[in-house]
Amino acid sequence: MTPSLSAYKKSSFGPAFLFLDKRRRAALASYYAFCRLMDDIADEPGVQDRPAELAFWREEVLRALAGNAQTDLGRETGKISAEFAMEPDRFLLLIEGMEADAQGRTYATFAELEWYLWRVAGIVGLATLDIVGIKGHKAEELARELGFAVQLTNIVRDVHEDASLGRVYLPLQLLESAGLTRQDVLQNAAPDKLAGVLKQTAQRAKDHYRRAAQIMRGLPARKTLPCRVMGCVYGANLAKIEKTDFRFSKTVKLSKFEKLTRCVYALCKKEFVD
Repeated sequence: MTPSLSAYKKSSFGPAFLFLDKRRRAALASYYAFCRLMDDIADEPGVQDRPAELAFWREEVLRALAGNAQTDLGRETGKISAEFAMEPDRFLLLIEGMEADAQGRTYATFAELEWYLWRVAGIVGLATLDIVGIKGHKAEELARELGFAVQLTNIVRDVHEDASLGRVYLPLQLLESAGLTRQDVLQNAAPDKLAGVLKQTAQRAKDHYRRAAQIMRGLPARKTLPCRVMGCVYGANLAKIEKTDFRFSKTVKLSKFEKLTRCVYALCKKEFVD
């Protein structure tokens, strides 16, 4: 069940790996494999006992950090953690986020949703910045803004796919203000109203993208290039969704060519969204 260390190549994160040296690319591939496995445990239908699997990996992370891992991925986790001075929360908070998914947790407000966004996206951004060599307060700010932007884009993009799994991440308060219920989203019962909610969520994501771009201007351009690629790719995906007026039934994604184009833009483009 453990993902391959080359699994990132097929993901939306793949383009961000292109501009890393071999050592950092291998480390980020290991971290991505860890993230992918936690996500699979929370989502895949074949997992018999999600809480037990996630509990095992919480203990495995602690063993890995102490040099006593039981699995190959655990040993990789311990290795990159030591090499890049990664704090335990880069792994443990992600597991908390996956536990929330497995429990089907809902979020009343955007303030509550941010608890989740930090665990499944912000902390991943912070781990990425550890690996590229950016630490400190600015790293935390960038991880928050770009991570939240990317995850809100995912929430908009995957709203119907998530609904098929019985999950709704859109804040309940926002749904209520539009005259919607969680059940309406699960059944796609009011697509016009849902489009309005998705538009508001997308605008919030765009605000995060803009703040991330601003923070990045004060950081080393070469080190932040993978982050710029990520922002350009996901920002373009959000723009493509926006062209549907947020009325879509199938997940809207970028083609390989569109992703590669955004990689080129990242070399000279300072903004992620218009």
